[in-house]
Amino acid sequence: MAAGFDPSGRLPDVFTNAGTSSFTAFLSKAAPEMLPGRRPLPPGMAADLAPHATTIVAISAAGGVVMAGDRRATMGNLIAQRDIEKVHPADAYSLVGIAGTAGIGIELMRLFQVELEHYEKIEGAMLSLDGKANRLASMIRGNLGAAMQGLAVIPLFAGFDLAASDPARAGRIFSFDVTGGPYEETGYDAIGSGSLFAKSALKKRFRTGLSIDDAVLLAVEALYDAADDDTATGGPDLTRRIYPVVMTATAEGTHRLTDAETAAVAEGVVSRRMENPGG
Repeated sequence: MAAGFDPSGRLPDVFTNAGTSSFTAFLSKAAPEMLPGRRPLPPGMAADLAPHATTIVAISAAGGVVMAGDRRATMGNLIAQRDIEKVHPADAYSLVGIAGTAGIGIELMRLFQVELEHYEKIEGAMLSLDGKANRLASMIRGNLGAAMQGLAVIPLFAGFDLAASDPARAGRIFSFDVTGGPYEETGYDAIGSGSLFAKSALKKRFRTGLSIDDAVLLAVEALYDAADDDTATGGPDLTRRIYPVVMTATAEGTHRLTDAETAAVAEGVVSRRMENPGG
């Protein structure tokens, strides 16, 4: 129930006064208990109580950016979910992927989507890509208390910069630390338990100016390499037909590859690895 809600049905003043362009700031006044980082937690570590999401990769390409995530969520040594979706559109031109505590990560991602939509409705304009990254950073910072108890969430943010002078370099990637610090990455990045292996694969194969199609293939190969060495990262599941979620952000907006498109890429990667397991 919103703070100060009148049982008679009247909305409290916070709903009728001049608003703020930040939905998170509004929620901190209207119903602070609904913010992920404002909920009271019992003492002690809680890291093993919730499923964890892994691994996300992002690659800048000519004319945009590609983001892909595996589908596995783990709880200790168990597979908690085989088909979780960790990559989503943040708005019309940007993408966000989450690693860490799955439930809080999904909630934070949805709140970020509302944050960007709310700003656009109030201000009548879209935030710059840097502004979006800063808004996400402040939301991560608000979850620091829960992160210190083991419920950390680390997102990866990428998008097409409408203000870029060179469209070929408009795809930008931002990573974050647990305190909310934003960092712009050059070329590619990965987060999650398999990120070390994914970035090692990307380091050898990435080239400036990759086409979107080549970046999609490289992202799926990097996830395959991560799954090869990290038990918490799920590789393409040909039996259940579960494949990575792959999305692009270009001047035309965000786009998710269809299941058939992703299957064709993933099955091609698996087929080539049957002949050359090391890639």
